[in-house]
Amino acid sequence: MATSANNSTSGQPAARIALELKNISKSFGLVHANRDINLKIEKGTIHGIIGENGAGKSTLMNTLYGLHRADSGEMFVNEQPVNIRSSADAIELGIGMVHQHFMLVDVFSVLENVMLGTEGGSLLKKGKAATLKTLKHLADNYGMKVDPHALISDLNVGMRQRVEIIKALKGGADILILDEPTGVLTPQETKQLFEILNVLRDDGVTILLITHKLVEIMEITDNVSIMRAGQMVGHRRTADTSPQELAELMVGRKVLLSVDKGTSHPGEVLLKVDNLEGYHERGHKELDKVSFEVRGGEIFGIAGVSGNGQTPLMEILAGMRRPDGGSYEILGTTITKDTPKDPKELRNLGVGHIPEDRHVHGLILDFEARENMILGFQDKDYAGEGFLFDYGAITKNCEDRMQEYDVRPPNPFLDAHSFSGGNQQKIVIAREMHENPRVLIVGQPTRGVDVGAIEFIHKQLIALRDAGCAILLVSVELEEVMSLADRIMVMNDGQKVGIVDAAEADTNTLGLMMAGMQAGDAA
Repeated sequence: MATSANNSTSGQPAARIALELKNISKSFGLVHANRDINLKIEKGTIHGIIGENGAGKSTLMNTLYGLHRADSGEMFVNEQPVNIRSSADAIELGIGMVHQHFMLVDVFSVLENVMLGTEGGSLLKKGKAATLKTLKHLADNYGMKVDPHALISDLNVGMRQRVEIIKALKGGADILILDEPTGVLTPQETKQLFEILNVLRDDGVTILLITHKLVEIMEITDNVSIMRAGQMVGHRRTADTSPQELAELMVGRKVLLSVDKGTSHPGEVLLKVDNLEGYHERGHKELDKVSFEVRGGEIFGIAGVSGNGQTPLMEILAGMRRPDGGSYEILGTTITKDTPKDPKELRNLGVGHIPEDRHVHGLILDFEARENMILGFQDKDYAGEGFLFDYGAITKNCEDRMQEYDVRPPNPFLDAHSFSGGNQQKIVIAREMHENPRVLIVGQPTRGVDVGAIEFIHKQLIALRDAGCAILLVSVELEEVMSLADRIMVMNDGQKVGIVDAAEADTNTLGLMMAGMQAGDAA
């Protein structure tokens, strides 16, 4: 176990401890985000931190990096007691952090971003020379090659992340925290990142990896610690555990990790998209002549790095914006820029929509759960008759949906913002699926959702497919698309790169297509 790794029991020298936390606690009001956390991280290892949403992972890392102050407990860096009051203290102690959302200046070059804070005087000559030397050293020794003069805005996501890591290492970090580092990377970019992390580890850098992807934990880490409900519930040598055990520790029960979807039986075409185009409000094209069909009884997955046209595609198909070119036919109704349909009209046709951002488009967070459960369906019988709501019926409807979809806590009167992310998602899914849509547009169905809720949501989508619904599934999680979809379309730069049968898809092929390196349909 990682917590006892410094005790030699086999004649081997005790491992050096880069970081130790003793009884760390942190509360926000009445919420105990971290409670008596104990953790030891061996020097020169990659140590994973996993847990459900709200388990306290981010709070713990932000405390370690000085963005929060612990209420109680002790910290040790390289076996010396420390008092981390700010990120400047953390950096001084050799702790660097790469945040999930990058902290780069888009209009600056790589060189300018890396040298920020170490300019070396008003003329910048000294700072530039030192930074160029560092960039060459990291490129030669760790494979982190990047053009110093390239603008950040011109770099892909993988290269931007590389710049963030370079910034941390230039600051002298020998303890590196990575928060969900692969969330927006292609498989090839993830592979390149892991190659860099392995070289850094072998050179003595200690890496803390925060991720919800158990496959990555098993692939890259040496040790893993599991959090649940603000507490540390387990530590494992990665070689001695399994994804199933880790999932059970995270959730507190057995979890089905694989999707048992069976064979699909596609029927008639219910959604046909023909040369669909969409422009951003600033004038540039976001969607470029995209065409495909979705049949009843199948899940049609769309894979691609976020920002490659998936969002405008879903918004157009859901009636949130009109197409700028081309057309789509949905359940026999043709829609163009001259004959648009709004979301209510599409709902009346039999179209359901689970938006990719539940907070912006799926829920009104200050409304009660029972009110959110009828959003878009206020004219249904279960909401009342005429202009008056029947709050008794609305409450009963919510109670039934909460029981059916395992929403916790099952309290119809609780405001939406009081539920966890996974249970907020279940409210949206319960509302949309209860209407048995013939076409369902689903965006990021398990974004920010823990392992237990993912299992439940996947089962509901498969059940709806088997009932004959045509499902358009968009997810940045490639494993999710491959597990759920019957056919997969890959998008890059607003265009369709190709369509493949899921049974014939693999991460390498899809990853190349996501990067725009392969064109043409394979199915």
